[in-house]
Amino acid sequence: MVKALADENRLRIIRSLAAGKKSVSRIVEDLGISQPLASHHLKELKRALLVTIERSGPFVYYELTDRRIVSILTELNELAAHLLATRKAF
Repeated sequence: MVKALADENRLRIIRSLAAGKKSVSRIVEDLGISQPLASHHLKELKRALLVTIERSGPFVYYELTDRRIVSILTELNELAAHLLATRKAF
């Protein structure tokens, strides 16, 4: 699961889905990425159990499996910022 989070586009997709369920075309529009790229990353997020899909006619909608995913990412971001701000050396 953590490996799935090690990609900027996947993190951007997760942030986009934090607002709620979205279609692939809406994610593509929101993030300015290609449809094949979005589909690839959504497939990886689904494989990692981070998103679920819902089919409605010809449309496929993606949604976060758990809202805590966003909270965890926010906490990790805050921790990283703190560690960088207080670093003494690399």
